[in-house]
Amino acid sequence: MTGWRVGWMVLPEKLVRVFEQLAQNIYISAPELSQIAAEAALKARPQLDGYREIYSANRDFLINALPEIGLPIVSPMDGAFYAYVDVSGHSNDSMAFSRKMLAEIDVAATPGADFDPLTGGRYLRLSYAGTEAEIRQAVERMGNWLSRAQ
Repeated sequence: MTGWRVGWMVLPEKLVRVFEQLAQNIYISAPELSQIAAEAALKARPQLDGYREIYSANRDFLINALPEIGLPIVSPMDGAFYAYVDVSGHSNDSMAFSRKMLAEIDVAATPGADFDPLTGGRYLRLSYAGTEAEIRQAVERMGNWLSRAQ
């Protein structure tokens, strides 16, 4: 539950104590509201399964669609609901690229520089935590925009 300071990790046994010591300083005593929300989330299995199915379908679509429009995927899409893509064929300044994309076609992305200060200018992170229609519309807009730019 990102932002709620509630979660868990799966780690090799030798790292558990190290991460416990680190983590306790980050999220010790989660707020009561976060605890209530976490408990409610654990009881919402049908809704969560529905979201997982939507995200899975969106991921499967993007695996093919993004490279076809000139945005190769550079890391496996298996940890959350993000695609990390290479924009270096269009720009080496992902901040400027993402700002321009937002201004011109209303598609938001996170610049790779937020994750890698050395080479992040070559990359964008795109979320696929939307509806199928929203994801398809965003890809269509990006594809048309990128094809006009060349």
